[in-house]
Amino acid sequence: MNDLLKKAIGVQGGMDTWKKYNNVFAHLSVGGILWGMKGHPDSINNVDVVVDLHEQKASHIPNAEWYTAYTPGKVQIKSGKSDILEETDNPRDSFKGHMLETQWSNLQLAYFAGYAMWNYLNTPFLFARLGFDVIEIESWTEGSENWRRLNVKWPKDIHTHSTEQILYIDDEGFIRRLDYQVEIAGNTPAAHYLYDYKEVDGIKMATRRIVYPIGENNMAIKDGLVIVSIDLSEIKLS
Repeated sequence: MNDLLKKAIGVQGGMDTWKKYNNVFAHLSVGGILWGMKGHPDSINNVDVVVDLHEQKASHIPNAEWYTAYTPGKVQIKSGKSDILEETDNPRDSFKGHMLETQWSNLQLAYFAGYAMWNYLNTPFLFARLGFDVIEIESWTEGSENWRRLNVKWPKDIHTHSTEQILYIDDEGFIRRLDYQVEIAGNTPAAHYLYDYKEVDGIKMATRRIVYPIGENNMAIKDGLVIVSIDLSEIKLS
């Protein structure tokens, strides 16, 4: 395993602790311009989420009336009694030709939110899986801090924003920024910042995330233009 990745995994609790658990639960408060742009301004503002730590499975639960069920090959929206209300196979295929401004169906929203939260809540531990190509590249200075960086190439079987992403890691070993291109939204580049790490059941997790567009010289555009914000609370591992 790459030494910098090993440091990041260790500072967030270590693989041995992570392997004790099967699921992570959290409450999300979600904001940013993306949701209204996609035609869903209020759909997942305040929701519970459960993410599987071994298989690519996630559910968003906004209320007792309905919830989502995400896997890479199928997305469903179910009633509180688990009746299927909507479903689609091979959901990523439905995004062909999409740009940032293209609106989403309910199932497309469920797909995006499902794979995104599965990725976020499994990071950095999922990078120890077979199939990831992780190498250290040149460091980056942001403000007064110097962050080491990892270039991560994803295996084809794990759904994510883009097959190549950049992690920015501080001196302690915490991931502070994540860069990617959102392939299902016209390859839109994004700088995703992680804040307020807190320890939960022996694992340290970022409890606030803010996504900004990337401008010139790889700098995030932070002048009030927040694409997505995510605040996590009530986090539990089981």
